[in-house]
Amino acid sequence: METVLVKEYRADVMECSHSGHICIVNDEGKVKAFAGDPHYVTFTRSSAKPLQAIPAIRAHLADRYHLTDQEIAIMTASHRGEHEHQETLISIMDKTGIGESRLVCASSYPLDGETRDSLIRSGGNKNKIYHNCSGKHLGLLAYSQMRGLPLAGYEDPNHPVQQEILSTIAYMCGLSKDEIILGTDGCGLPVFALPLQALATAYMKLACPDRIEDEPTRSAVEKIVQTMNSHPFMVAGSGRVDTLLLQDQNIVAKGGFKGVYCFGLKKERLGITFKILDGSEEEWGYIVESILDQLGYDNRATIDSLRKVFTKDLYNDGGKKVGRAETAFTLNYV
Repeated sequence: METVLVKEYRADVMECSHSGHICIVNDEGKVKAFAGDPHYVTFTRSSAKPLQAIPAIRAHLADRYHLTDQEIAIMTASHRGEHEHQETLISIMDKTGIGESRLVCASSYPLDGETRDSLIRSGGNKNKIYHNCSGKHLGLLAYSQMRGLPLAGYEDPNHPVQQEILSTIAYMCGLSKDEIILGTDGCGLPVFALPLQALATAYMKLACPDRIEDEPTRSAVEKIVQTMNSHPFMVAGSGRVDTLLLQDQNIVAKGGFKGVYCFGLKKERLGITFKILDGSEEEWGYIVESILDQLGYDNRATIDSLRKVFTKDLYNDGGKKVGRAETAFTLNYV
């Protein structure tokens, strides 16, 4: 049964409510706390990006193409197309010799408003590297090239790289490949539907790589998480939940489109996922803050930063306060 996660009020009248599900697992992958249905099946969307990067990093892609930590981090990103993102993506293309025409993601404008407006004013056009998933695509193309596999069709679920990704995600989630339902993501690549508990287990392993028995996979995870924490701006961009949380070295975090969000706590050895059923992302900061608060998270600076950046006061277009948001869930402990 779903539960209300956030309510929004205007003039003290509830205008909107956002329902969903939360799952928190311990370092054995067992449910420790929840709200709603901790086994709810949802698509991972971009929350899978750190997992999708594992095969390439495990195979030493970074050594082969002399990739920097920033370039590894952007392979996990839903970036905003800001100038630093563009420079990093161009560097990857220069090092690998892979042109933007190879990417199957659509051409787009940068998601960052200022960058987009500046581009349009200067007469610029949409480009595939501006797509928020372009770092992931370049990583997969480079890995295909390194393995001597066809670049054409790298998005096909039957492509060897996609099959390796599927096996890796199943391993990290504690599932068999047959238990994962495949769809097609907005960027054209396979996307994975699985229970929140399984996705939380994968994020627990990102936070606690000692729970990964396979040493090459463990080493790859350690490298990926280190680059995400070292270069949080590359993973998202200005004013984003991912970037704020990754500045806390105890947290590994990544959101996905349509309201799915995941993070792991290293010291506490927890994996945490939630899904907002109406697909909204505006409430992510509120929900993460409440989860950390209810867990008694001891880095108050992170919670305070969430409250400051994602204020629960609601304003109209003219900057006048017109309402408020409130979290409405209480975690149930097992």
